[in-house]
Amino acid sequence: MDSPAYKTVLALGRFKVRKLQTGPAPDKGKEGASPPPCPSAPSMEGSGQANEGGSLSAPPDYATMMDVSPCYEFYAQSAPPGRARKSRPSLEVLRNVEDGPGFPGAPDPGESRAKEGDEEDPDAASPEAEPVRFGWVTGVMIRCMLNIWGVILYLRLPWITAQAGIGLTWLIILMSAVVTTITGLSISAISTNGKVKAGGTYFLISRSLGPELGGSIGLLFSFANAVAVAMHVVGFAETVRDLLLEFDAVMTDPVNDIRIVGVITVTVLLGIALAGMEWEAKAQVVFFFVIMVSFINYFVGTLIPATEEKMSKGYFSYRGDIFLENIGPEWRGESGNFFGMFSIFFPSATGILAGANISGDLKDPAVAIPKGTLLAIFWTTLSYLAISATIGSCMVRDASGSLNDTLGSPNATDGCLGLGCGYGWNFTECTQAGTCEYGLANNYQTMSMVSGFSPLITAGIFAATLSSALACLVSAPKVFQCLCQDKLYPVIGFFAKGYGKNNEPLRGYMLTFVLAIAFILIAELNTIAPIISNFFLCSYALINFSCFHATVTSSPGWRPSFRYFSKWSALLVSVVIIFLLPWWAALIVVGIILVSLAYVSYKKPDVNWGSSVQAGTYSMALSYSVSLTQVEEHVKNFRPQCLVLTGPPSFRPALVDFVSAFTKGVSLMICGNVAGPQDTPGDSDSEEHVEWLNRRKVRSFYTLITAPDLRSGAHSLMQVSGLGRLKPNTVVLGYKQNWQTDSPHNLENYVATIHDAFDGQAGVCVLRMKDGLDVSQTVRAYGSSVKVLGADELTETHFQAQQKKRCVDVYWLFDDGGSSVKVLGADELTETHFQAQQKKRCVDVYWLFDDGGGIQLLLSKFRLGFSEVLVLPHVAWQPEESSLKEFEDLVAPFRLNEGQRSPEAMEALRRETPWKVSDEDLRVYRKKSEQQVRLHEILQENSRNAALIVMSLPVVRKGACPSALYMAWLETLSRDLRPPLAFIRGNQQDALTFYCQ
Repeated sequence: MDSPAYKTVLALGRFKVRKLQTGPAPDKGKEGASPPPCPSAPSMEGSGQANEGGSLSAPPDYATMMDVSPCYEFYAQSAPPGRARKSRPSLEVLRNVEDGPGFPGAPDPGESRAKEGDEEDPDAASPEAEPVRFGWVTGVMIRCMLNIWGVILYLRLPWITAQAGIGLTWLIILMSAVVTTITGLSISAISTNGKVKAGGTYFLISRSLGPELGGSIGLLFSFANAVAVAMHVVGFAETVRDLLLEFDAVMTDPVNDIRIVGVITVTVLLGIALAGMEWEAKAQVVFFFVIMVSFINYFVGTLIPATEEKMSKGYFSYRGDIFLENIGPEWRGESGNFFGMFSIFFPSATGILAGANISGDLKDPAVAIPKGTLLAIFWTTLSYLAISATIGSCMVRDASGSLNDTLGSPNATDGCLGLGCGYGWNFTECTQAGTCEYGLANNYQTMSMVSGFSPLITAGIFAATLSSALACLVSAPKVFQCLCQDKLYPVIGFFAKGYGKNNEPLRGYMLTFVLAIAFILIAELNTIAPIISNFFLCSYALINFSCFHATVTSSPGWRPSFRYFSKWSALLVSVVIIFLLPWWAALIVVGIILVSLAYVSYKKPDVNWGSSVQAGTYSMALSYSVSLTQVEEHVKNFRPQCLVLTGPPSFRPALVDFVSAFTKGVSLMICGNVAGPQDTPGDSDSEEHVEWLNRRKVRSFYTLITAPDLRSGAHSLMQVSGLGRLKPNTVVLGYKQNWQTDSPHNLENYVATIHDAFDGQAGVCVLRMKDGLDVSQTVRAYGSSVKVLGADELTETHFQAQQKKRCVDVYWLFDDGGSSVKVLGADELTETHFQAQQKKRCVDVYWLFDDGGGIQLLLSKFRLGFSEVLVLPHVAWQPEESSLKEFEDLVAPFRLNEGQRSPEAMEALRRETPWKVSDEDLRVYRKKSEQQVRLHEILQENSRNAALIVMSLPVVRKGACPSALYMAWLETLSRDLRPPLAFIRGNQQDALTFYCQ
């Protein structure tokens, strides 16, 4: 089993899990080796012919296929160095190409995709300019350990031990370790869920939770790392200041000395960072060696018997009573409480992201990040626990440092307080006065004093602070550069540019440098540390939440190779972290997140990373849609759910705006396009129409169906559109302007479509505008080809323009179930466009007969708030002769020429030309025809200046009224009217109620 064809994927003691390699074994000496090239397509030679053995080869169709085997390069966004990017043949090529491979006209199945304009991947650089890449040891583990072993370890851990005691200090360390370990597991899972590029924590969160939260955390994390540079540099400057005080070489005063040394130090670190990642990595290895030597020096020092000078400063070597005394807390000062100590200590644990932050510079991030991060957490946690326990067992909390504070004799303890009395020292005076300068609670340099050779501890402090500062100085610009390259926020795009083979963010370095200097000028470590804690805690919370969210939503793209994580522990930690923040800090951090989240949500950047939020949205939508089917419909919740026969939506923008005005984004709207068999619109056309709707801020679906004619296409759309309860209950179509000149077949189909809608128990709305609805134009594109263009998204229609003080006139002529979408539609129309442009909504309702105020009472019960209810004047009067003559002239071209034909011949003629109007039809529908003519006269008198006219759609028995006569009625009602007219008819079921249940 030691064959190179097998790869060990898991080892547990003697037991190993191995995986058989496909193809040649990879070069183990080169991590992240390039994948093998894609195999070629099947050869054409000998297709369908007898081979040398006499047997027939594969069938010709198989041999001439363009199919190729699965290949890494088909799924990668970039090609390995030195190879052109390949793509698999499309389905169209596989099915439609006539010439096989090797013949003219057949594309190469491995054709390069570079011409498609795909962005270049930095991982695909040419061999001569290949950037420096790091493995899991130098790139992640050492970097994380150095960042964790920072200023807090040397300068604040003994002080925290004095405040919280060994017990609570261990609890603080273990709490931090639990948070960082679970976060490390989440990072490991996210980093193994696909190829990780540059951008570190921001890249991981943004690609998991999407740009809204990812952008917020990118800003927070970049800023936190920039401030962390200041924290570590200030820790270094404090040590230098103490050395200057020891040798009486103060430059100005203690505070300004920290500022001067800090500014000089961060400038030197900037020079190292600008020299490149290779020099920075070498410096980190040197720092690591120095820190390890300082640790050995410290632990050896704790075993050396205490000298008299060290005793005066509170060090008495290992003592059981000192351990017991220091096991409990003794809070002092403003920050003297558990969470105050936690907020000061926690920045030391934030170094776990140092390796992930340079993910773009790792050979194999999916291997390096989990392995290096978790091992770094383990070893550093042990070191923190060991140092806290040992320093708390060797030193008392308060000591004067004066050699004169000895007791006259070991038994002379009268008036002496504290553990020092038992060892011959009296620190009572300074303890009670609070003026002790030494001891765990007063001296930040206790580790130097305890060690065997203090200069080595000083060197360790220098190495720890400078290495951590350098790591943060490198991390902040790289995370910020990735954020800037995604173009989520304005202005910051200036910092996206990279330089050199490693794409170094030089501009980002300068910005981090300026921010670091600004916080260095604070010159107070205990003030800077809590600021960083808040930002890092929030980052950790989002990392854990992104892991939980991706798991709980069952995202199809969530397939991490690292499986040792729990979604519930990730959720628990993300919730617990929130309560670890001070309330004021939580408000600031949450405020920043909400503002940046609101901006990105409003701007909707053109990015699609397949985030778990998208998967969650799908899951919620599916769940709600299914649960909605179990809820019985109620009239109170009636909504007009519209199937709008727009064709391409940009061809009829007024129809789209009209329906959008009363669906208002809270009702279902589907724009349906019935294309003929000769039309072959592709997916790109559908995407263009959806984008047009989105740019016009119309909340609607778009669906396309291919059918031989309008009726069959519309009928299919009525049957298949929607999902569960989210199905159209209203069909909206534009008025057929050319019904008099179009073919009789199309006329029949148009009227039949209205009847089909009623057959499906749906309401119908027909919109007519004076100048028509179709605004498409046919233009010449290239050569002899032509292209049909619609309106752009900025085109203003009647339903978007200001209507000043004009009213909506509703002619509620017949009861269709509370007028279904008619009255409700008019009410909602005025609530959107018209009410927004007028202080008072103006809707007049016209009624056929005077019923003694019954209609006013009904409308008041419906609470629709109409302005005025009017009875139509003289609706029963005979129309004018001129109007009747116009109607007769309108019908004349469609009259059935009966002549002296027999009844049998007439019946046959009617079957052949069902759209034509016979004398019998005119006689049967004479009253109805005269009513339409009279209503047109009333419309001209009362609604000439209306903003919109809403009228009951005439309904006739199916198959009894010729199509031409029906269209003549609609034409008579709506002709020569300036305002738009919407014919609306419900399905005779209640759409309004005045009951509360």
